[in-house]
Amino acid sequence: MDKKSHIVTLDLLGLGSHVFDFQLDDAYFSEIEGSELLGGDVQVNVTLNLREYDFDLHIAVKGLVQVTCDRCLDEMDIVVDAEECEWEWDEQPKQLDLSWLAYELIIVNLPLVHSHQDGGCNPEMDALLQNHLCAKVEDEE
Repeated sequence: MDKKSHIVTLDLLGLGSHVFDFQLDDAYFSEIEGSELLGGDVQVNVTLNLREYDFDLHIAVKGLVQVTCDRCLDEMDIVVDAEECEWEWDEQPKQLDLSWLAYELIIVNLPLVHSHQDGGCNPEMDALLQNHLCAKVEDEE
């Protein structure tokens, strides 16, 4: 996917409502340096209501993204289903990168801890972790 294909120049759009639907896929996520997202398949819907001096922007993302499990370090899927209607701009931009705005919406809606549900982690890594856990030592009286 060409990231530039989702850059919208506001001056070139007419006033009124504009709808953009596109997919963020493995190829898109692989191009982002330093991203915690390893891949994904996310449907993006953007509605841009352009007025003479300002605009409203509504972005909805729905799909799956792949991340590394914080516990066993295996790849895992996280379901993404989020919407954002409020966007604040310090100044009116000339262009909007809709794919980047969708990416940011995905990132802020991920759980803080990425881990498989109980029993879902790699069994070999889980066994190693269990061997290295610090056991609580009771104080001797």
